Amino acid sequence: MKKTPTRLADGRELVYYDSRDDVVRDAVDRRPLAPVATTSEIRRDPLLGDAVAVASHRQGRTYHPPADECPLCPSRDGRLSEVPDGDYDVVVFENRFPSLAGDSGRCEVVCFTSDHDASFAGLTEERAALVLEAWADRTAELAELPGAEQVFCFENRGAEIGVTLGHPHGQIYAYPFTTPRTALMLRSLEEHRASTGRNLFDDLLARELGQAERVVLETAEWVAFVPYAAHWPYEVHLYPKRRVPDLRALDEDARAGFPQVYLELLRRFDRIFGEAEPPTPYISAWHQAPFRAPGRHDFALHLELFTIRRTSGKLKFLAGSESGMSVFINDVPPEAAARRLREVATQ
Repeated sequence: MKKTPTRLADGRELVYYDSRDDVVRDAVDRRPLAPVATTSEIRRDPLLGDAVAVASHRQGRTYHPPADECPLCPSRDGRLSEVPDGDYDVVVFENRFPSLAGDSGRCEVVCFTSDHDASFAGLTEERAALVLEAWADRTAELAELPGAEQVFCFENRGAEIGVTLGHPHGQIYAYPFTTPRTALMLRSLEEHRASTGRNLFDDLLARELGQAERVVLETAEWVAFVPYAAHWPYEVHLYPKRRVPDLRALDEDARAGFPQVYLELLRRFDRIFGEAEPPTPYISAWHQAPFRAPGRHDFALHLELFTIRRTSGKLKFLAGSESGMSVFINDVPPEAAARRLREVATQ
């Protein structure tokens, strides 16, 4: 992997990640951009104890532009974009409309390919491996930021999810706090250790492998399964078999085995509802240990992949119970979801 950092016209950082070492990235951003002005603020809810980011500047962010005005495509044919070069493998840059900024954290955009009409599922294994290296590298870089407590790499795919830019891309957030979801996992981890003397993630993985009915895919290095208490209609968790706290700690074997497993999962997601359906909308989210949390090294890195589509033509909406009380109601039994995801394996 070759890494080439540069700056955009308004001072934001941009980093090219290339598979080949002989690639030269020297294009200059020629847009007349003013410095980015943000109003991001973190507010604490005194009742729930969680954090809310207030970012009013995001009201003016780019919203469903036509394909020929996509800001994530490379700059070419006289049209200037967020990426100065005329082509790229993988590129990461600071978000122009960040949810978190300054003392409130940092937000980055990750473009997986320069092909506007592609998807992650259509990438080669080599390109997927490069994306993984970029995620790990950004986690390492952002860990050095003053005040950064946790890094979250994720992809939103599909208009149903709320995606406003169709180009295949994801995001990376550096939070200045431990997120509520992770705090709950850390609490459960501590309680399990206190009551059993064992690691909760290790026991969870052993149970799923032992029962096998919810296992979707297994290799020497990775296992994917539908969790026992899945929140979403089709939800898969992907774990490296050797427990590590974050992406930086993955060994060479796990990194080498990841592309095949992950691409297969994404392709199965696109086949769940049949070829007549549009591509399956999904969220793909890496859960990593906070950098300074007690119990950090007991935490298990894992990826959560889920869709809000519950059946053909129907979405799972977060209504009263889910939105008002955080109690999910799942219409698809996890065992049935796992069975369907095994049925649509690549032939």
